[in-house]
Amino acid sequence: MTMRCMRIALAGAAVVLLQPALLAQLDPSAGAGSQGIGQPTGQAGPASAGSGQATQPGGARESLGAPGETGQQMVDKQFLRSAVEDGLADVKLGSLAVEKGGAEVKTVGQQMVDDHTSLNKGLGDVADSMGVMLPRKMSKDDQAEYEKLMGLSGKDFDTEYLTYTLKMHRQNLHSFYMEGSATTDTGLQAEIGKAMMAMHQHLTIIAKAATAEGITLPPRPPRPAATTATK
Repeated sequence: MTMRCMRIALAGAAVVLLQPALLAQLDPSAGAGSQGIGQPTGQAGPASAGSGQATQPGGARESLGAPGETGQQMVDKQFLRSAVEDGLADVKLGSLAVEKGGAEVKTVGQQMVDDHTSLNKGLGDVADSMGVMLPRKMSKDDQAEYEKLMGLSGKDFDTEYLTYTLKMHRQNLHSFYMEGSATTDTGLQAEIGKAMMAMHQHLTIIAKAATAEGITLPPRPPRPAATTATK
């Protein structure tokens, strides 16, 4: 399951209010017009059935759905797998941008490589504490995008890379927000906070690079209508 699919899975998870610092990270300033991303409306719902962190003796890795595991702990583990899978794509695609992109796009690509390598390490440490076996390669969709980019050059490459990376970050920022709202694992919450801050910065540099290269990026999609939480 990729991070794009996680929005469906996490919608079923119970959501609690984020601390103000984490919530604020969802509102990157739109320094380049339509490329900015707005802050989702706060979401509240029933308290999660899960609490705490599933720790495996000696950091042993186990499959999802271990005996005695709560629903939220299962969601946390799947989130980690999807988050790291997408992080691997950010690193791989970023490396390609460093090789093939224009000057501004090379800068974006290198930032993606540096930041997502570090973020994946932090998420990996949390996964070790939970006994989660993480993926070692990107998803089929991201692999297809990599192959598509391999066949492009010049402005076509720059436009495709910036557009795809923008889309990934918008979707992942929402998914990280949802997971950060639902999980009670403090270690995971801390890594989510770091990742959201980095993605906020990435959206800004993507927009600046597009402006510098004369590339028009797609506008932020409309926010979903707010729903009323029920018990």
